[in-house]
Formats: sequence, structure tokens, C-alpha cells
Amino acid sequence: MDKQKLYDIIEANSPLLTDLSDLIWEYAELSLLEYKSTAAYVRILNEQGFTVEENLCGIPTAFKGSFGSGSPVIGILGEYDALSGLSQVPGIAEKQELVKGGCGQGCGHHLLGAGSLGAAIAVKEAIAAGELSGTVVFYGCPGEEGCAGKAFMARDGQFRDLDAALTWHPGDTNEVTVGSNAACIQMEYTFTGIAAHAAGDPYNGRSALDAAELMNVGVNFLREHMKSKESVHYSFSDAGGISPNVVQPIAKLVYMVRSDTVRHAKALLKRVENIAKGAALMTDTQVTWRQIDGTSDTLSNQVLEKLLFDNLSAAPLPEYTEDEVVFAKQLKATFVDNGLPGTLTEEIPSLKKFVKEHTDDGHAPLNNFVFPYHPSYAYSPGSTDVGDVSWLTPTAQFNTATWPSGSPGHSWQNVAVGKSGIAHKGMLLAAKVLAAACADLMEKPELLNEAKAEFAITAAEGYDCPLDDKVVAGPQ
Repeated sequence: MDKQKLYDIIEANSPLLTDLSDLIWEYAELSLLEYKSTAAYVRILNEQGFTVEENLCGIPTAFKGSFGSGSPVIGILGEYDALSGLSQVPGIAEKQELVKGGCGQGCGHHLLGAGSLGAAIAVKEAIAAGELSGTVVFYGCPGEEGCAGKAFMARDGQFRDLDAALTWHPGDTNEVTVGSNAACIQMEYTFTGIAAHAAGDPYNGRSALDAAELMNVGVNFLREHMKSKESVHYSFSDAGGISPNVVQPIAKLVYMVRSDTVRHAKALLKRVENIAKGAALMTDTQVTWRQIDGTSDTLSNQVLEKLLFDNLSAAPLPEYTEDEVVFAKQLKATFVDNGLPGTLTEEIPSLKKFVKEHTDDGHAPLNNFVFPYHPSYAYSPGSTDVGDVSWLTPTAQFNTATWPSGSPGHSWQNVAVGKSGIAHKGMLLAAKVLAAACADLMEKPELLNEAKAEFAITAAEGYDCPLDDKVVAGPQ
């Protein structure tokens, strides 16, 4: 079909989509607590004629909306959760809380969900008009920030019936995502001891805090003996209280264990668990642990990546107003410039030259161009629950520029720009790319077959879910 028709549908729905993204920005609900955001999406999906299923996999804020019939079945993934401690007044280039201690959309998920919905609406309209055939499914995926909603959905059978899944993420570049991400398993360790007066009878106490600190020391020594693609991070969720004159009877740690595959992450986790046991033995305390969540490594699908690149290159790029450029410059002055933008820029000389030419040697406030596509099995140490989807169906994703070049992830700057024209224009671009790529998959069965053939090779080992069967999704 003529992709301009898809672009026109998205532009016609731009007030709906920008209003929705702004509303989700204002709600700023944390992972698996996105009740108002979910209600807003479900209402629009119903109004648009989608068949809606709520409470997916027993998660109140997970849902999907389907339209069409038969094959191919293409999934478009959406997110909408926010981050704690990132409340920020919009539209200003200085850090200023909107709500004291409040939350904020520092990762742009208010845009992610609305842009994906815009693509689903455009494809739905094309199916209804008889210009496309197949089924489009918009997935409302909650809890990406620390609760791995898609992993729970994948464990319970979602995504398996898709022929392909597409998604995007807000960022500072217009760029297809390549390579893989780390698998990650998140655990909570609870040490239990015996309280005592720290001066009067410390010999009767058994310090849970000592045990937790010894565990951290042990893991620090472990770091020398881990593989280069592995990492372990921790935080105290409960240090036992604020009084120093008490032998602390309880202490809790949250650990994130990462490796290049789920199998390797599970093996590393066993070593961390042994250190926890050792710390308990040394302090005569008890230790228990529970899994919070987990995500899989991401499988690259270069057929779908190339498809996204072609459509990203073909879609009209945003035109920014003078005020938007000035605002981007003001925001850019508030953070440290970490060098040239782009995932592979420093690794590929030709790409580095290209980026320098297009960004005034890296100093442009906005990256309003498409990064060349370089197929790569590059490895990112970060994690995403999109990885779990990628083990069940061919999956690919991309970024569009929704904030200034170099803007830090999970930052107040991203929240500040989140309701601006810069953000809205990047979101609408993403919607157009997703819709156009979805149309290609529906019209070109040979393309989908190539993606499936690649997936059959990369996913041959089968999905090793990082979640224990007993783990229940819930706010932590």
C-alpha cells in the first residue's frame, strides 16, 4: 500500500497521541502500578474498535488490543511506566521538582506507548479499508523499569503466536538497535540475626548487618573471577535501622546479576548465593532469598533490523522550530558531553566520520538524521525485557530522537523535554516507521519468511526463562 496513507492516518491522530503521551507523562506511575495509564489506553483501544483483553497473565496493568484476522499476526509493543525521584517541571532547562519526591518519565515510556499505539491505529485503519490483511496486536507491557513485565508475559505464553514483534524506544538518535543485551536476574537477600545492646551485651547479638556487609565484600572479590560480559550490582533495601547502638537483627540486599545469556547468569547467581551462605555462616545468622524478576538476553534479527532501517530512512524527518532548537541547546548545556552519539560510532571509522559531519563534530543539539545501519552482534551491558519477546518471535527495535543529543538516560532533562514538540515529533516519527514496517510484513510474505528463518537459527537453543515458576509479578 501507499505508505503515505499510513503517515496521514498518524498525522490525523496526532492530537490524540500527543494528548495521550502528555497524560501518561502527568500520571508518572511506577512499574506495575500504572492503573490510570492502563485505563487510558484501554479506553482508546475500545473506542478505536480493537478487541481488548485486560489483566493479561494475572497482571492488572497488562493488556492487549487486537484488530483484523488471520496471518500474519504482528505485535507492536508499548510501555508506559515511570521512574521514582524524577519529578520535573516541563519545558524548563533547570532541575526543578514538579511534585516533591514525585516520579517522572525519565525513560520516555509515555512516548513509547503512545507512538506504538499510533502505529497500531494506522495499521488497523488500513486493514479496515481492505488495503492490508492480517492481524495487528498492540501489547500494553507494564513494569519495564525494574519489574520485567514482558518476561512474566512471555513466561505465561504471550508473544508465542506472533509472526513478528516490533518496538521502539525514545532516545537521542534516529537509529536501529543492533546486537544483544545482557540477561539479568534480580534477587533480594534477607539476613536474620539476633538483636542485642551493642555496648552492654554484644556477645549475645548476631548481626545481620555484618552478614550483609560480608556478602558484599565476598562479591567484590568475586568480580575478579567473572567473565568480561558479566557484572553484579547491589543496594541495601534495609540496613536494619538507624541506631548504631544496636546489633541489627535484620538486613536486606537487592542484587542484580548480569551475563550474556540466561544460562550464564544463572550460573553466576549460584556463586553469589554461595557467598551469601558463607556470610551467614561467618556471622551465625540465617539467610533467605527470593527472586524479584529477570530478563533474557536479546536476540538480534537482522532481516527485521534492515526492514526498520529502510522505513526509518524513508519516513519524513521532523522539522524543528527555532524555539525547540534553543531549548535543546539549553538542556544540552546542563549535562556533560560524553562524546559522539550513536551505539557503534566509536567502533566503526566510517560511521564516526559520518556522525562528525552530521553533528558539527558532535556538538549539534539535536540529531536530526538517520544513522547508517551496520549489522552487528555488538553487546550492550544493559538489560531489557524485550529480550524475552525476542526468544519467542522474530523481534527488532529502533530509536528516534525525542530529547537532545547526549541527554543522559533516566534523567530530569528527559522529563523536562517530555511534553515538548521535540518529544512529540520523535514519537510520531516512530509511529510512522512502525506502521510502515508492519505493512511490509503483511504485504511481503517472503520477507517474513526470511525473518523466521533467521530466528530459527538464533533461537535454536529455545527460550530459557529467567523467572522461577513461583515468582509473581508485583510492585517491589
